[in-house]
Amino acid sequence: MIDRHDQVSVTRQAQLLGISRGSVYYLPRPLSQADLALMRRLDELHLEHPFMGARMLRDQLHRLGVSVGRRHIGTLMQRMGIAALAPQPGTSKRAPGHKIYPYLLRKLAITRPNQVWALDTTNIPMARGFVYLTAVVDVFSRKVLAHKVAITLEACHAKEIVEQAFAKYGLPEIVNTDQGSQFTAEEFTDVVLKAHCKLSMDGRGAWRDNVFVERLWRSVKYERVYLKAYDSVSAARADIADYLNWYKAHRAHSSLDRLTPDEAYFAGLPKLKLAA
Repeated sequence: MIDRHDQVSVTRQAQLLGISRGSVYYLPRPLSQADLALMRRLDELHLEHPFMGARMLRDQLHRLGVSVGRRHIGTLMQRMGIAALAPQPGTSKRAPGHKIYPYLLRKLAITRPNQVWALDTTNIPMARGFVYLTAVVDVFSRKVLAHKVAITLEACHAKEIVEQAFAKYGLPEIVNTDQGSQFTAEEFTDVVLKAHCKLSMDGRGAWRDNVFVERLWRSVKYERVYLKAYDSVSAARADIADYLNWYKAHRAHSSLDRLTPDEAYFAGLPKLKLAA
């Protein structure tokens, strides 16, 4: 927005845009190696104990000999996009003014493919920094229908993958998300509603129904991500795509009677056709 070669001075341009002149010259500092190592440890602790908030994480780190304050942990958690998974308000940060839709899965029996899809996002540690993995998952079969690795948490990424899933697998009855700003933005919600799908959003008391997605993130990280040190976004994208393709086609699940997500998903589709 600022043109340093324009006849209008930089100071005047900043005034016209309503921003401080100092911010024009500000260059963000890269994270220190100490913070990157701490974020990696926080990610592992959060995956292992998702109910822990900043205070409990601080106490656990102190027991491991890592001296760090609660506020600093909270800042890093916010940067990573993680929060304690617990039945309490305020665990999903939505943008002011975004509409929140009612939670529709309470006591709902999910018995078939394409009944409920879930979207969620997790952070992926790299050699330096983090990226974000967002996925569309069929709740019945655990099949990952579409995914994307991106460097930001924006609605355009959620919109892109849900449109991909619609085009490839048809339309679900319900699309469930948390209250993150990327899912409450109209850019995303309009796509779901215009497809005549019901939109459901996790709220207070709904956290247990999201556990299966947390299990997916656990598998992705422990079985692939934590074994790597991605040095580029393209490397992370390629490797995670390779893992998710294997996960869908070859990883048997005890909760699916030892079927793979692909087998469970496609086995359920003929039943829908016969019932129609």
